[in-house]
Amino acid sequence: MSANDQTEHGVDAGSLALDDLRAMRAELQHQDDAVSYVRRLAQARLDFVRAEMRNRAEGSDRDISDEIPNILGSHLTGGAPRPPRPAEDFSGHPLALQLEVLCDEACSTDLPAMSHEELGAYASRLYEFEQLRSNERRELFARIDALSAELVRRYRDGEANVDGLLVD
Repeated sequence: MSANDQTEHGVDAGSLALDDLRAMRAELQHQDDAVSYVRRLAQARLDFVRAEMRNRAEGSDRDISDEIPNILGSHLTGGAPRPPRPAEDFSGHPLALQLEVLCDEACSTDLPAMSHEELGAYASRLYEFEQLRSNERRELFARIDALSAELVRRYRDGEANVDGLLVD
């Protein structure tokens, strides 16, 4: 995507003032942080459901709580290979609350008590929710990348002072 492409709501990155460009990129990065957090939560919940389904398929009565460190370690601390930003608590974010409602509706606090059909339906809803968040992240990445490319172009072409990088 070129720097002159439309990035957000029809905004041409090349037409933005430097401060507005930085502010828009920062806002999109913040949105990505929230979406990423909620997506990882959904993935972790889906992994717990799949672990329960796997136990049933194997005829095991093993407690899936043994898998908590693995599941949480792989989803809640992972992330895209992008530079880290300060962590924020997104548990009150609307997407996190939407995920909570989805889980509450499924009565997900007791996976072993769920029927096979309920577990399958819950897994499907979690998967769909996670896929929507993945699509949102891809769209955010494209917009962030376009804004970043415009910033790089301005620095490279001398339109922006390199000393301003310390502000970023």
